[in-house]
Amino acid sequence: MTAAFAIQVCGWLVGVPLEFLLVAVLLRGAYRRFPFVLAYASANLVTTLVEIPAKVNAVMHPEDRLVLKHFADIYWINEVILRAFILAVVISLIDQAASHLRSRRLARAGLIAGALLFAGVSFAAHYRPAMKFFGYWMTPWTRDLNFGSAILDLGLWTMLISSRRGDRRLLLISGALGMQFTGEAIGEAISSLSIAQTANSLNLAGSIITMLADLACLYVCWRTFRPSPVTTHPHK
Repeated sequence: MTAAFAIQVCGWLVGVPLEFLLVAVLLRGAYRRFPFVLAYASANLVTTLVEIPAKVNAVMHPEDRLVLKHFADIYWINEVILRAFILAVVISLIDQAASHLRSRRLARAGLIAGALLFAGVSFAAHYRPAMKFFGYWMTPWTRDLNFGSAILDLGLWTMLISSRRGDRRLLLISGALGMQFTGEAIGEAISSLSIAQTANSLNLAGSIITMLADLACLYVCWRTFRPSPVTTHPHK
């Protein structure tokens, strides 16, 4: 077992229970206000469960090209699904934060149209059908989607901080997503540097940072939606 796979297993051992807990706590009622958060959390759980056996099989048979291709296909399909869902989450949160605006519908339509246009232009710029491994052009495209989501989340954070109508849940979710976006960006940058310098230690460090950022986001979201314990005071 390689060090990278050992870290991945540790991420699964912590992350999968957190994903279950997040979906469970959202189903208690918070999903009514945050349906897109539930959709993303459910997709995150399902894609993880689908990806685990494919990843294990790829590690067990590193010389089997069909096995490796099968894992790569699953990985990139899952990646596109999750990036689309998380973009929808950020847009839905901005829509909630702008609920007091008169032009809310116009702003919502503009956000959706802008997100679709950005994703389409980025896809057209990076799409290379002639390449044998589509991960080469999928990587920069999903990175652009992550960057776009991060910019929108930063705008949401600024809107919530400057607003007099503070919403604790929106602020915490926005902060959790911000940690995830930042950690993933740093991790991807370090991993890209490791590829250029063929340094496995840098690639390992990038993977650890990305994993910790994802786990931190899951934990904060779970604690955000977790109902507060009811304290009872003894009668005097």
